[in-house]
Amino acid sequence: MHNKTIAELSAGLKSGEFSSVELTQSYLDRINSLDKQINSFITVTPDLALEQAKQADEQRAAGNVGILNGIPLAQKDIFCTKDVKTSCGSKMLDPFISPYNATTINKFNDTGAVMLGKTNMDEFAMGSSNETSWYGPVKNPWQQESVPGGSSGGSAAAVAARLAPAATGTDTGGSIRQPASFCGITGLKPTYGRVSRYGMIAFASSLDQAGPMTRTAEDAALMLNVMAGLDPRDSTSVDEPVPDYTASLNDSMAGLKIGLPKEYFSEGLDDAVAKVIESAVKEYEKMGAVIKEISLPTSNLAVPTYYIIAPSECSSNLSRMDGVRYGYRCDDPEDLNDLYIRSRGEGFGAEVKRRILVGTYALSEGFYDAYYVKAQKTRRLITNDFNQAFADVDVIMGPAAPSTAFKIGELTDDPITMYLSDIYTIAVNLAGLPGMSVPAGFVNDMPVGLQLIGKHFAESKLLNIAHQFQQATDWHTQAPAAFK
Repeated sequence: MHNKTIAELSAGLKSGEFSSVELTQSYLDRINSLDKQINSFITVTPDLALEQAKQADEQRAAGNVGILNGIPLAQKDIFCTKDVKTSCGSKMLDPFISPYNATTINKFNDTGAVMLGKTNMDEFAMGSSNETSWYGPVKNPWQQESVPGGSSGGSAAAVAARLAPAATGTDTGGSIRQPASFCGITGLKPTYGRVSRYGMIAFASSLDQAGPMTRTAEDAALMLNVMAGLDPRDSTSVDEPVPDYTASLNDSMAGLKIGLPKEYFSEGLDDAVAKVIESAVKEYEKMGAVIKEISLPTSNLAVPTYYIIAPSECSSNLSRMDGVRYGYRCDDPEDLNDLYIRSRGEGFGAEVKRRILVGTYALSEGFYDAYYVKAQKTRRLITNDFNQAFADVDVIMGPAAPSTAFKIGELTDDPITMYLSDIYTIAVNLAGLPGMSVPAGFVNDMPVGLQLIGKHFAESKLLNIAHQFQQATDWHTQAPAAFK
């Protein structure tokens, strides 16, 4: 059963081939026996999962149910989940048991989906390798000496290893698409505001966006059908009608105008990865698409712009974690100042501290205009580049990452090089656009992802483009040898 997609599992439940309880137990058994190899889960919830599966079976027996009813899923440990630990991969929140559900969790509960557990992640979603988690690094199922990408590396690894048919992720600067590329799965970052952020622990509020991580584009469409929509509890949620994302999956590629940014195929991109991406683009040409070279001239400014804006917002968001109201508190503080200093010093990891310091500096008096305001102006220039490009093309394609997954520990002492692993994904978040990573091939037996970038609220088009590629290729069906 573990090699079936969501669509196939839903059909099996509908036909009575197996029950949700049987399906859920089979995944729990795989997690119990295999996850010790890759550390993709922080918390496994067997009692809750089996109770939800039992309820799903009862609902199915009683009448009409949705397509995700009874389907086991994994949730990134950034979504508040009532009565379940929500740690955000940090010692700071290790004791935190959420008293409420995030909107995303409620939406899956309402459709009858089953939660297997909470997946590992970079601490407070800050990282590109899943090495900053307080619970230890996640390992890539394809090659366990390598990283799975981050920050949604636990979700990506769990789906790639067939420990869950799908999972949720969040993407602030590439944290769905880059791990999807490294682990050979499909990952979608929706348009900013398309999915509610309520109950999703904030890193950078103007950039964070939740999305699905699945085996196929069809499964991503099924997940997004549930996740998308206006939420009155989230002021950044957009009141935009939610289409059926599966309705246009089979639309033709004939006449599709594809833009290839020349800046994405220059110095810094691994030659073997470039060949895989070029081969994928040729598949679209065979389907009738038209290829055009375009330019995104401010793309070289995306990384420095992001690393002013994101740390600034994180320094503000994480200021509430002070050892007073919730989270980690140091032992026997001498006074209030000592409580603050030691609770935050002991509760946060090195990468989180680094970003808080950078952000606090950028927001400080005398530097706010020079750094933060200038970064926001540059963000507008980056958005304008995309708007100009989309006047001529329907979709932008390129690599999701400049290389395949690097080795665990290889870049831990080189944060700048680590940051550059998101060089092709960050601009999409700054502009609030939707983006996807789709399995496109392998280099030295490690997956490579093709990135698709669309206009605002063009998720249906991206899913259609990805689905048609997956109808013509079989990269998305490949599984790591140790987890088949």
